Amino acid sequence: MGKKIKRIPQETKYFRPEIHHCPHCGSKLEYCHTVSDKTVTTLNGVFKIVNMGYRCSNGLCSNRETVYRSAEAESYSMKYLTFGLDVLALVGQLRFREQKHRSEIAEELLHHGIKTSERTVQTLYERYSLLLRASLNEHVQQALQQVVEEHKGIVLSIDGIQPEKGNETLYVIREVISGTIVAAKNVKSSSTEELKELIQPILELGFPILGFISDGQLSIRKAIEELAPDIPYQYCQYHYLKDIAKPVVDRDRKLKTSIKKNLRGIRKVEKKAMKMDTLEAEVALDYAAAIRSVLLEDGKPPLDLPGMNVYERTKAIQESLEKCLVKKGDLPT
Repeated sequence: MGKKIKRIPQETKYFRPEIHHCPHCGSKLEYCHTVSDKTVTTLNGVFKIVNMGYRCSNGLCSNRETVYRSAEAESYSMKYLTFGLDVLALVGQLRFREQKHRSEIAEELLHHGIKTSERTVQTLYERYSLLLRASLNEHVQQALQQVVEEHKGIVLSIDGIQPEKGNETLYVIREVISGTIVAAKNVKSSSTEELKELIQPILELGFPILGFISDGQLSIRKAIEELAPDIPYQYCQYHYLKDIAKPVVDRDRKLKTSIKKNLRGIRKVEKKAMKMDTLEAEVALDYAAAIRSVLLEDGKPPLDLPGMNVYERTKAIQESLEKCLVKKGDLPT
């Protein structure tokens, strides 16, 4: 049996439901427990995805026990799979379009920084085939009917995953409340007409739709507007925050770069202090180590800005250093 490959996440991403209030009574949702917590390997890196569950804060609400989750978090990967949908789409492209064998696909994934076995590749394109066979069968319709009975309707998310530019895009439609994959299809141009062909069969089932969620892609918005103009559409909160915060994130990045540039002389201070055997030199080295630690701060934009974190922590170090200099006269010489 081959040795299991351990994947270390480079970042932890936390997600909460895209809605903030109970759709039944209007009360604010409150955190109850973590719905899922798993490490997902994507073409952009390895991430720990934490999907936080929320429920109605009104103890008298008839919908109190319903737990809401993030559609964005679930769009990273299929259930019970620790590889992202972008990896799945790439494997599908390589296997069914380019007719590559398992060893060749494993080698191609390695070029993307993903080390895996031929057995895992086999599992991935089996799951890809299963995804494309997802249809409005009896099991799916029963799952949707149950959601309608409990919530008066369904919520649909639409996500497009393109493994590499120039390749086909894999679109997945998921029922958000239950997590059920309703439909999946590879499309060449991502045009409004192609997306309408994917969405139309779901509308024809007649289930009441409470709303659509997507990343704001223009062709998706147009398809929904033309097919179901009266159904609410919401821009996914993660993409929304990411887009509106872009100017701030850009400035924050420049701030961090500027601070790092101003602290380039720290190495000279360290070299000088290392040649001295005094209490002051020891203190200077401690401060230098603290500054180096601060400069490694990454943060999690847009809500946790690394530049601001570096600024605030270096400012605190500066204030501490100034106090130390004031007290220097009290130190034994």
